[in-house]
Amino acid sequence: MCTTCGCGTGEVRIGALPHHHNEPKLSQNQPHLTLSTFSPMATNNDTETRLLKIEQDVLGENNQFAEINRQFFKKNQILALNLVSSPGSGKTTLLTTTLSQLKHTELCYVIEGDQQTENDAQRIRETGVQALQINTGKGCHLDAKMITQALEKLQPQQNSFVFIENVGNLVCPAEFDLGEFTKVAILSVTEGEDKPLKYPHMFAAAQLMIINKIDLLPYLNFDLDKCIAYAKQVNPNIEIFCLSATSGEGMDRWLAWLKQHK
Repeated sequence: MCTTCGCGTGEVRIGALPHHHNEPKLSQNQPHLTLSTFSPMATNNDTETRLLKIEQDVLGENNQFAEINRQFFKKNQILALNLVSSPGSGKTTLLTTTLSQLKHTELCYVIEGDQQTENDAQRIRETGVQALQINTGKGCHLDAKMITQALEKLQPQQNSFVFIENVGNLVCPAEFDLGEFTKVAILSVTEGEDKPLKYPHMFAAAQLMIINKIDLLPYLNFDLDKCIAYAKQVNPNIEIFCLSATSGEGMDRWLAWLKQHK
C-alpha cells in the first residue's frame, strides 16, 4: 500500500529479460544482488497506532531495500537515476534519445515502471539497450524492493548507467527512495510553469530538473522564467536544464552532466 494515497499494489509483475546476443559477461569480482541480502527488522507494536505502524513498516522496509540497492550501485560504480514526471512529459523520448547517444561509449541499462503494458520497455530495446519492465498493477510508483528484484534479473555491469523510469506520477514517488544517486524531475512546457509549486515534495527531492519540449515554446503560453523561479523557490540548489529530446536542442548539457556524475 502507498502511504501517500493509499493505493494498493495489486499484482506486481517483473518481466523477463530478453536474450541479448551482445550481453557482456559478468565480472568475477562483481557483487551480485540477491533478495537473500535482505533481513527484516523487528518492529514495536506497543505504542504506535495502526495507521502509523503501517506507514512505518512500508517505508522502513522500503528504506532497507533502498540501502541494499545503494550499496550494490556503489560497489559496482553504477550511476543510477530515478526519472520522475507526470504522464506525457516525454520521459521515454528523452531516454531513447539519451541512450542512442550514450550507448556507443557507455554501458546502459533501463528499468521501466508502468501500471500495465511493456510498450515503453520495447521502445527502449529498439535502441539496442537492455530494458526490464515492471508492471505495478494498481500501484502508483516503483518501490525499492521492486528495483532489487529487477536488478537480480538485469545484473548490470560495473561502471555503467542504470536509468529507472518511474510510473508517471509527481506525488507518491517523492516518498520512496529506490537507492538511486538522485531523482531527476522532468516536466514539459505543455504542462504549465507552476508544476514545482503544485508538487513541491518531488522538486525538493530532485537534484536536477529537466524542462522538456522547449521546441514548442513559440506556440505555447508558458513562462519559462517563472517555472525556473518556482523550482528555485522550492529547491534553491536544484540544477535546471532546458532541452528538447525531439530536436536535440540542449541535449549536450544533459549528456555532459551524466558523464560528469558517473
